[in-house]
Amino acid sequence: MTRVQVNGSDRTTLYLTHLDLPPEAVERFTQMAGTGEWPLKYALGATRLRESFVDVVSIRDLGEMTLSQYLSAAYDVPARALEKDRARIDRLKGHAVVLPPQAFDGTSQELTIATPLTLVGSYGEARPTARGANPMSKAARGQGGAQPAARRSSGNSPLLKLILAAVALILALVLWLALV
Repeated sequence: MTRVQVNGSDRTTLYLTHLDLPPEAVERFTQMAGTGEWPLKYALGATRLRESFVDVVSIRDLGEMTLSQYLSAAYDVPARALEKDRARIDRLKGHAVVLPPQAFDGTSQELTIATPLTLVGSYGEARPTARGANPMSKAARGQGGAQPAARRSSGNSPLLKLILAAVALILALVLWLALV
């Protein structure tokens, strides 16, 4: 079992795991069942995981593209971030599970990765989003000399009333001509 701390404010770190299952068992393991059962989430030990962001990659389906090339192309992972693990990544067979930061839905959590998953690595730079100080200038607080926001229409404009009256008149005329 491997423990990994996921920072909920991290928007750049991608986690790559290898899935050691026969091809016929991959779909059942990686997709949430209608009952809410999700073996992948349990094997990751995740408290929060968004299925729509989990990428299960059949390495064979990549064809001539290597898995490291896929990570660079599909997820914009810098080549320098993959450099130390490139050979190991490209030797993987079967299926890989790619977990971009969006998969964790901004939730800080500790993963406890267990079989049939194996953590290959995490790639990218973790840059937490820091909260800055509150704006001090009048303009930043919306009290400056900028023009006020446009007034929202209440639907009582004279032009709108005129257009609606004209449409009603035309409809009445068409109806009268149809009855005559």
